[in-house]
Amino acid sequence: MTSPSPAAPALTSDRPAVLLGRPFPLGATWDGRGTNFALYSENAQGVELCLFDEQDQETRIPLTEQTAFVWHGYLPGVGPGQRYGYRVHGEYAPERGLRFNPNVVLLDPYAKALDGTERFDRGVFGYVPGGDDLTKQEEDQRGAPLGIVIDPLFNWVGDVKPDVPFHQSVIYEAHVKGLTITHPDVPEALRGTYAGVATEPVLSYLKDLGITAIEFLPVHQHVDDPFLLDKGLSNYWGYSTLSFFAPDVRYSAAARRGDPAGAVPEFKNMVRALHDAGIEVILDVVYNHTAEGNHMGPTLSFKGIDNPTYYRLVSGDERFYFDYTGTGNSLNVRHPQTLQLIMDSLRYWVTDMHVDGFRFDLASTLARGLHEVDQLSGFFTIIHQDPIIGQVKLIAEPWDVGEGGYQVGNFPVNWAEWNGIYRDDMRAFWKGDGGLASEMGYRLTGSSDLYQFNGRKPYASINFVTAHDGFTLRDSVTYEQKHNEANGEGNQDGHNHNLTWNCGVEGETDDTEVNRLRAQQMRNFLATLLLGQGTPMLLGGDEMGRTQRGNNNAYCQDNEISWYDWANRDEALLAFTRKLIGIRKAHPGLHRRKFFSGRNIRGEDVRDIVWLRFDGQEMADEDWNNPQTQSLGMFLDGDGLDDVDDEGRPLRDDHLLLLLSSSYVDLPFRLPALGGCQHWELLVDTSDDAAQEQRAAGEETVLKGRSVKLYRCGRP
Repeated sequence: MTSPSPAAPALTSDRPAVLLGRPFPLGATWDGRGTNFALYSENAQGVELCLFDEQDQETRIPLTEQTAFVWHGYLPGVGPGQRYGYRVHGEYAPERGLRFNPNVVLLDPYAKALDGTERFDRGVFGYVPGGDDLTKQEEDQRGAPLGIVIDPLFNWVGDVKPDVPFHQSVIYEAHVKGLTITHPDVPEALRGTYAGVATEPVLSYLKDLGITAIEFLPVHQHVDDPFLLDKGLSNYWGYSTLSFFAPDVRYSAAARRGDPAGAVPEFKNMVRALHDAGIEVILDVVYNHTAEGNHMGPTLSFKGIDNPTYYRLVSGDERFYFDYTGTGNSLNVRHPQTLQLIMDSLRYWVTDMHVDGFRFDLASTLARGLHEVDQLSGFFTIIHQDPIIGQVKLIAEPWDVGEGGYQVGNFPVNWAEWNGIYRDDMRAFWKGDGGLASEMGYRLTGSSDLYQFNGRKPYASINFVTAHDGFTLRDSVTYEQKHNEANGEGNQDGHNHNLTWNCGVEGETDDTEVNRLRAQQMRNFLATLLLGQGTPMLLGGDEMGRTQRGNNNAYCQDNEISWYDWANRDEALLAFTRKLIGIRKAHPGLHRRKFFSGRNIRGEDVRDIVWLRFDGQEMADEDWNNPQTQSLGMFLDGDGLDDVDDEGRPLRDDHLLLLLSSSYVDLPFRLPALGGCQHWELLVDTSDDAAQEQRAAGEETVLKGRSVKLYRCGRP
C-alpha cells in the first residue's frame, strides 16, 4: 500500500456518473463496460463508495439506490485494477450493537482481490483507542486494505478435476509458504507463494509421495494481530480471516512484483497445475469468526457495515459478542445474509477457483442455533441442498470452545470429520498405555462406533496422528512437554494433554538407541495411519522428519520453526512413507468403502475380518477387555470386500495380515492359515526398512517390541 494521504472531500463536478445498477451479485462486478457495486447493510442510513487513484486520492460516490437492504450503483468506465472501499453512515450506539462510523474506510466483504495488508498506523478503529469502545472515532481511519475490481476471466481449458473418491484419498496438510520457502530448486522469487507450489520440483515431490489431495492452511486474506507484531511475530497459520473471497497477497509472487490483483490468476494457475498432477485442492476455511475480534477489536469491514447482521451479539447487552471460538467473536449464521455470504464464498472458490473441497475450522460453531449445537441448523440444511457445494469434499473440525462443542461423530451424512478420538487413541497406544485393544479395533477399521449408525462410511473418519495444531510427528516421539517459549507467552499457550512419549530423553539427543526407537515409533504411527481404514491425513513434512523444536502451537512462527527443512530431510523416512502410500493404493482391502461386518464368507469358516492374539488364536472377549493386551493381529480376507470396481466387477484383493505390538518386549506371533493361506510374504516391518521374510502358515515370526508388520498372502 502507498503512503498515507489525507482523505479527499466528497466530490461533485468530477464525480463519475453513477447509474442505477443491480443488487445482485454482491461485490464489485465488471462486465466489460463498467462495474456494478453492491453492498448489503440492513441498518445503515447511507453508503458511500470510495474510489482511490494511484496517488491514493479518494473520490466518494453516494449509493442512493437500495433494494432489499442492498445498496447498489453502476459506474461506466470503471474496470479491473480500480481500488475501492466504503464509508457507511448510521448510528454509533455500541450498547445497541450499532457501530457505524463513516470516518472509517471499510473493506467490501465480497472483494475478490485486495491491494495489500492491513496498516494499523493508518487507523483501524471505530472508537478512540486508549479508552472504552463507547467514544466514536472522529479522525479518518484508512488502515483496512482496499478491494480491487478484477477481471474474472481465466483460461481453464484443459483443467480436469481429479475427482478422487473419498475412500481412495490420502490428504496432505500443508502451508503454502512453509512448503516452498526454503526449497532449493524453486526460483527464489517464487518461494513461499502459490506460484512456488506450481513449480515442477514441488509438483513432482507431491506426486511421487503419492498423496491425492493437498489441504492448505487458510489462504483467505487474514490479519496479523498487533500483539504479535509488537513481539516481532505474525499470524502464520492465518486463522484470523478478513476476506472470505480474496486469496492472501502474502503468498503471491505477483503481489511482490507490485500486482496484488495478480494473486487471483496466480492462485488459479496453482490449482490447475495441481490438478494436472492428479492432486485435489482442499482449503481450510474459517467461517466461524473474523479478524475484527470483540468489542475492543478493530473495525475493518463487517463490524462497520452491519454489526448486528454479521455477528452473534449478547441478547440484552448487544455491545458484547458471543465467543465460541476463543477469538472474540462468532459469525451470526442464524442471519440469512451471513449464511448467504458463506455460501457465496464457498461457491466462488468451487466455480471460479476450481477447488475440490473444504475443511471447516471449528465447525461446531457453524452448527449452533441458540447455544446448543444443532445438526439441523440452517447452515447444514443449505449445504445439503446446494447442487455445487454438496458435491465437493466437506470436512469438519468437529469442535469449538463453547459448552457442548465437542461433536466428533455427530455431523450429518456427507460430512467427514477430523477424528480427534483416533489421534488420541493412537498416541496413547504407541505411548504404551494399556487397556486400548477395543479402541484400536475401532480406530483401525474406520471408527464404526462413531460413524456407522448415521449413514456414513469409514472414509468419514479423517484419521490423523498429527496436524498443524500440535507436535509434528518427529516432535511427538522427541518431547513429552511443550516448548513454546519462542511464542512469547511464557510457555502458557498450546495444549498440555499431548499423549506423547519422548522415548526416554526430552529433546534431541545423540543416544543411538533412543534415536533408533524414535525412528521406529515414527514408522509405527505412519503404518497404522496409512494401513488402516478411514481417510488418512498426513501433516506436511512429517514424511521427512520435520521438527518444530518442541513447539506445539507454532501459529505465530513464520520462520525456520515452521518451514520445511529441505536440506536436512530424512530420506529413509521419506522412502518408507512413499512405500506405505503405494501399498495402500495397491490394495483395495486397505481403503474399503464399507464397514466390516464380521460375517462368514460363502460358507467358509472365515469372516471378512478376524482379530488374532499373538498365539494365532482368535481374540476373545477377555482379550479385548484385558488391560494388559498390547498386541493384536488383524486378518483381512481379500474375498470379503463386498464391493465392485468402476466397471461393476467384484473387487478382490490379497489376504492381508497386520500385526501390531506396543509392548516393549519381542513377541513370537503365529501366522494363521486363514482363507486358505499357506505362505505369508512380509511387506512392511517398522523395525527394519530392509526386512524380507517368507513364512509358512502356522510358523512363528518375531514381532519386535513396539513395531508393526504387514503380510500378504498372494492369490492365484
